[in-house]
Amino acid sequence: MTLILALDRCKEQIRSFLASNFYISDTAKLNDDDSLLDQGIIDSTGVLEVVGFIEANFGIAVDDSEILPENLDSIQGMAHYIVRKMSSTADA
Repeated sequence: MTLILALDRCKEQIRSFLASNFYISDTAKLNDDDSLLDQGIIDSTGVLEVVGFIEANFGIAVDDSEILPENLDSIQGMAHYIVRKMSSTADA
C-alpha cells in the first residue's frame, strides 16, 4: 500500500471516529491540520479516548512518551503517527 493511500485511509477513519465521539459543528470545515485542542474538539480526557481508538483500531501501542501534540493534535498528525508507527512495527 502506498504511503498516500495509507494516510488517506487513516484520515478517513480518524475523521469518522472524531465525528461520532466528539462534538464537531461542521466536519466539512475541519481541516486535516487544524489543532483539535485549540478548536475545543478534544481535551485531555479526549486525548486518552483518541489513544484508545488508535490502539484498538490500528493494533499499535501508544507509548506515554508519544502522547505529544505533534502526534495527536490534528487529523494529519495522527495519520502520520499511525503510518509511521505501523511501518516501524512491520519492519521489526
